[in-house]
Amino acid sequence: MIIARSPLRISLGGGGTDLPSYYCQFEGFLIAGAIDKYVYVTINRPFVEGIFLKYSALESVKKVSEIEHRIIREALIMQNLRTPQIEITTLADIPASTGLGSSGSFTTALLKALYTHRKRHLHQEELAELACHIEIDRLGEPIGKQDQYIAAIGGITCFTFHKDDKVTAVPLDISMDTLLDLEDNLLLFFTGFSRSASGILKDQQIRSQKNDGDMLNNLHYVKDLGYRSKSSLENGDTTLFGELMHEHWEHKKRRSGGMSNPQIDEWYELGMSNGAIGGKLVGAGGGGFLMFMAQDRGKLRSAMAVAGLEEVRFRFDFEGSKVVMSS
Repeated sequence: MIIARSPLRISLGGGGTDLPSYYCQFEGFLIAGAIDKYVYVTINRPFVEGIFLKYSALESVKKVSEIEHRIIREALIMQNLRTPQIEITTLADIPASTGLGSSGSFTTALLKALYTHRKRHLHQEELAELACHIEIDRLGEPIGKQDQYIAAIGGITCFTFHKDDKVTAVPLDISMDTLLDLEDNLLLFFTGFSRSASGILKDQQIRSQKNDGDMLNNLHYVKDLGYRSKSSLENGDTTLFGELMHEHWEHKKRRSGGMSNPQIDEWYELGMSNGAIGGKLVGAGGGGFLMFMAQDRGKLRSAMAVAGLEEVRFRFDFEGSKVVMSS
């Protein structure tokens, strides 16, 4: 039995510039942080031939081509199994479609488990690129590369997405005091809204490909905010980082009409008037988690609790995708 896990993530600046429709023209940059909430994939060899899948649904099929789960199907096609005899189970600490990159985390955990099951080693960058190949190239999802790379590598990492499709990953150079400040004062609250990122990202992709001036200028500005966020964190100025989060959110909302809604705006204003320096929705937008940088975390937590929002506490993960059991 193999059990692999990959961390979920939060975006800390520059999000949206990791889509090929943007970085292939202008180069992208963002900062992402892996957190200690995980997607787990278990692989076992059952006693009978067949493919047995257990996720939010159950599948039992004879051939890889019959699998309904698109990512599992593509991953197993790439394995070239002669006689399929495999059982795959997946679990997650946080529901899917909540803005924390669960699809990329699932794909990297699945590949990590499959390759370990077949006694093959993948380096972190290989794992990330293989996951991107499945989701972006084979399945045609209008997504970026952030989720797969931060899940595979972990940590708080700066990513540069080059025009030639290569990705450079460099750890954010911050002090331990700044790291602890972020862990103590970055607060995540679940809005109760789950959504698919594909619709919002599809709109961004189409408009970027058409060289829509408003979209490209928005993404240029957000990329610059990513660089400014990097400087603020490396200088230990988390107050400025919080203010940049607010600036980022104001620009992010202009990118698409589906980015926010009146209820989310109301909760955001509540947070900003009750101890938050800045905040934003994590992920593509439309739902999921509100993340705030707090100046008074006690006051902020009380206000969000009264509003009915559940907090998810976290620490950063510095291991990335890994096998937690092999027997």
